[in-house]
Amino acid sequence: MAVLIPAHNEEDAIGATLDALTEQTAAPGRVIVVADNCTDATESVAAAHGAQVLRTVGNTARKAGALNQALDAIVSSPPTYVLVVDADTRLSPRFVETALREMARDERIGAVSGLFLGEQASGMLQQFQANEYERYRTQIRSTGRVAVVTGTASLFRLSALRDIAAHRDAELPGVRGDVYDRGAITEDSELTLALKTRGWRLVAPLECECYTELMPTWGDLHRQRVRWYKGMLDNLRSYGPSPVTLRYFGQQFMIGTGIVTIAMLIVLTALSIAAGSFAFQPFWLALGGVFVVERILSVWPAGPKGRLVTAAVIPEIFYDLALQTAFVHAVWLAMLRRDTSWNHVTAARAPLAS
Repeated sequence: MAVLIPAHNEEDAIGATLDALTEQTAAPGRVIVVADNCTDATESVAAAHGAQVLRTVGNTARKAGALNQALDAIVSSPPTYVLVVDADTRLSPRFVETALREMARDERIGAVSGLFLGEQASGMLQQFQANEYERYRTQIRSTGRVAVVTGTASLFRLSALRDIAAHRDAELPGVRGDVYDRGAITEDSELTLALKTRGWRLVAPLECECYTELMPTWGDLHRQRVRWYKGMLDNLRSYGPSPVTLRYFGQQFMIGTGIVTIAMLIVLTALSIAAGSFAFQPFWLALGGVFVVERILSVWPAGPKGRLVTAAVIPEIFYDLALQTAFVHAVWLAMLRRDTSWNHVTAARAPLAS
């Protein structure tokens, strides 16, 4: 197995990421930090932690291009599996052991996705994000369906990646020979569509937890989510309607429907208050109570702070409105076919959750 860690100016984060790899219950194999256009001490910090450093050459395709160069570089001594980990992500101790076990039980599994959780939240905004990530884990646990093979940390079968590269510029978008589509701004969601299109299975075991940064400001959050939303919209445009993408098109439609519904609810509530006809109805209060209970239970593992924020209801509604604003912005950019910037954030390190 080989571990690839794409890094661009991550001197403050890369040490903790590499330390977490040494704490794995199964040996992760060769660890390669892919230093992409770094102007800080990322390379020296990585080397001091015992990692091999691979410097990209002339890369202009961001993370996708860096990973393509790294995968080309290891072809002379190809591993059976490739673990891709973001430079600001730390794996739980049993991540590698669990992922390898999953791969061994079914040869049609092309990727084992990590379940990303937020590091120790500082402030209300980061708690909103931590709750959101916890709900995603709850959804995976209840449905077993992997929507996206997360770019934070995922293990891939090399034969699956080679299969993707062989079908680029034909069944799949991109350049033949590339594993990652260098034109995708969200390479993880694009690779997910590619793997599913080629018939590979995807799993996300609960033990494969990884801890990633939380956005520290509303501006950082907005830029991150605009990129995420627009990336998926661009990917769906590239793939077009198919049995694989139909569910994803439906998800985008439901997000849009939710935005319209919330907007109408706010307007109608404001009009009823202005007209003096607003009144609480027992049926709707009871229905709302069920909704609140479900929201609290879905974030229960997030701890007392996460439950309290959810129980307050109104703050998370404003958070959802912020995410909907980012989605509308992404749709606008997608319609104009305009690119969005990559948002690089240096976050403070926090201890791993116990």
